[in-house]
Amino acid sequence: MPANIPAVVFVGGGPRTAGVLERLAANRPELFSGPLEIHVVEPHVPGSGRIWRYDQHPGLLLNSMAADITMYTDASVACEGPASQGPNLAEWAAGVVDGSITDVPDFPSALREQLRSLTGATFPTRQLQSQYLEWFFRRAARSLGRDVTVHRTTAVGVRQVREPEAETAASPSAYLVELANGRTLRADVVVTALGHTDSRPGAASDAWTDFAGRHDGYHAAPSYTTDVDYSPIAPGQDVIVAGMGLAFVDLLVLLMEGRGGRFVERSDGGLRYLPSGREPKLWAGSRRGVPYHSKISATLRGEAPGPLRFLTPAAVEALLAQHEELDFHRDLWPLIAKEAGYGYYRELLTGNPARAAMDWDEFAARYSGLDWYSPAREELVAAAFPDASLHLDLERLDRPFAGHRFAGHQEVQDAVVGYIEHDLALRDSPDHPETLALFLALLHVYMEVGRVVPPERLNSRSQQTVHGWWHGFFSFVDSGPPPHRLRQMLALHRAGLLQFLGPDLEVTTDESTGLFHGSSLQSGTSVAAKALIEARLPSPTVARSLNPLLESLHKTGLGTEQQLLTADGIHSTGKLLISSGHQLVNPEGVPQPALFGVGPGTSGWGAGAFARPGTNAAPFRENDALARTILTTASGLAAQPSATLSTEPAAVGKN
Repeated sequence: MPANIPAVVFVGGGPRTAGVLERLAANRPELFSGPLEIHVVEPHVPGSGRIWRYDQHPGLLLNSMAADITMYTDASVACEGPASQGPNLAEWAAGVVDGSITDVPDFPSALREQLRSLTGATFPTRQLQSQYLEWFFRRAARSLGRDVTVHRTTAVGVRQVREPEAETAASPSAYLVELANGRTLRADVVVTALGHTDSRPGAASDAWTDFAGRHDGYHAAPSYTTDVDYSPIAPGQDVIVAGMGLAFVDLLVLLMEGRGGRFVERSDGGLRYLPSGREPKLWAGSRRGVPYHSKISATLRGEAPGPLRFLTPAAVEALLAQHEELDFHRDLWPLIAKEAGYGYYRELLTGNPARAAMDWDEFAARYSGLDWYSPAREELVAAAFPDASLHLDLERLDRPFAGHRFAGHQEVQDAVVGYIEHDLALRDSPDHPETLALFLALLHVYMEVGRVVPPERLNSRSQQTVHGWWHGFFSFVDSGPPPHRLRQMLALHRAGLLQFLGPDLEVTTDESTGLFHGSSLQSGTSVAAKALIEARLPSPTVARSLNPLLESLHKTGLGTEQQLLTADGIHSTGKLLISSGHQLVNPEGVPQPALFGVGPGTSGWGAGAFARPGTNAAPFRENDALARTILTTASGLAAQPSATLSTEPAAVGKN
């Protein structure tokens, strides 16, 4: 092998790695002119990886419209590297259809039809998204020349080795990455980009699995929905479902249409479900007791959103000057809520001023000087909007049934159905663009919080809040399903195949009957069933991970879980602890040289791998910063021969 070639190994070849590869190519002319040896270890097709792979049920969709999906670091991204221009998913599909994009495989007829019918407002299938992601990966890899080798296997371990000839400030050590196929890769830099991984169940899930096994029942622990075997669930069987988020939406697809049923349009515009007879009967509940909010079909009519006005670097600096540590709910949430309200009320007042009793200029001038939770702010809103239904109540938005006691099962059904119908009336209608303004304001804040707030200056309770409540609230409001999925829920309810258990679902077991019990004290509704499905992804964990590389990092001490000291003691988020520069941090708190981590399983704030164009997306900022760090490290490496032990040929572009 040639001398003086720094080696970089990416463990995981999904969209996050593809994004970093594109940033390596974009920043390379400025930072490093020499050759690189780049290895991508991914058992699935690179680009889509496991989560977005083609081999999924064709009815599973993204919860974003095609025009809102891009892999390109556009000019909105605040980063040091150059912007890159490229098609979003809708533009890519149009380019494939008109022949301007030719470097794609020969798609099957079903995908070709999806490409032809796709518009910017279409919610695409995950199968179609897989092809966009794989195309982007191939392009990013080709832009790096012959430097990229893909290994279609799993990384099972990583260990640090000392090399006397490599004792430099830039590279005090190297790493050996062990692969399941028996090969070993030597690396100067290792990037873990593992995405969502599986884990051993927690204590409650483990007990439920044991209970089901002893009583001939069924329990599905948290997992990626499409990877679960639901075949033991019998037609007509009662099933308790814990969770009503996106995993629940996927579950409905697999257990209803996936078993032969279908939806047809009714004359009133609603949907009717025609069952196959093979469906089970689902009893669903969750903490809130309602599904995620629908995606929005309205367009803004008023003033376009501008930069943030309240959660700004200057405002955060002022808070940091007052407090040694920031508290999320005390210091940041009032600014976030104020930003959300500003965007929401701006659209109401500039897009449809007839609905208000005050003009925007007066409202904005008075609003800007008021605290979100002040009586004066509430009085201003009441004066501007006589219709109280237009007042933004974020606490009510978060917990719609808080404090409500239901009279019985039917009242719960009526309340949840009414909630879904009202949500559709607001969000799938051209008459309520203020819902889109709220969506955009929260999205802007979500992308900016990690940029303007130093995570190390948050107290431990707030670190927990960011990864828990704040992410959950944002997902509930902004990351819900396409509106037709909520219409399908209503149709399934009318068909008697979906019942609602209400908020604060509690699951218990009865050894005398061998049945699970799902109930809600708030609703008084309960059901006993032989089957329980936890409809959510596994919580992140390093200590209980089933991913062999995470197990290796935990055992060797190269990586550890994020631990937070709260008033209740030490709490683990389960996430792989990384520094502000994305270096893995060992149990002693020492960042590991040239060993990095990105993605949803880390303690970083840049969630996601692709994003809405023009949003200064946090993962794109992180990708650029990491790529520049890698290139700077490469340029400073001491001259040494490449010692990579793998001779596996390049596999870029294979499908």
